[in-house]
Amino acid sequence: MKVLIQRVSSASVRIGGSEHSRIGRGLLVLLGIGHGDSTMDAESLAEKCVNLRIFDDENGKMNLSLLDVKGEIMLVSQFTLLADCRRGRRPSYSDAARPEQAIPLYEKFILALAKFASVKTGVFGAEMEVSLVNDGPVTIMLDSAELL
Repeated sequence: MKVLIQRVSSASVRIGGSEHSRIGRGLLVLLGIGHGDSTMDAESLAEKCVNLRIFDDENGKMNLSLLDVKGEIMLVSQFTLLADCRRGRRPSYSDAARPEQAIPLYEKFILALAKFASVKTGVFGAEMEVSLVNDGPVTIMLDSAELL
């Protein structure tokens, strides 16, 4: 399981030309789910996301977590995080889990995040327009295989 985390001032998701969800200060979390991923991956990554000290304290030092700043989370599923670009020019997505495996883990990840903060989402598998104001910019990639 991979997540790309962006610290944001705001983020929103539009589907079919209409706003689906919006957050203020917090994290935009793009989630990619692979074949071997599990509930344990979802829980450990969710806890890591909300506890990363990537928000500025009063001295301008990244020393505060999402929990400390009472931020929100926008979660968007993104199978392209599992792209394999080692061969040729067309990425392979064969490492990404099929929807029947990925959707339950996506939902588990939402529940794991929701234990800590307000969570808004996109729609799994939908064509979405994701807008954000990256604060910093601060962008961090996490892989559950490196955490467990």
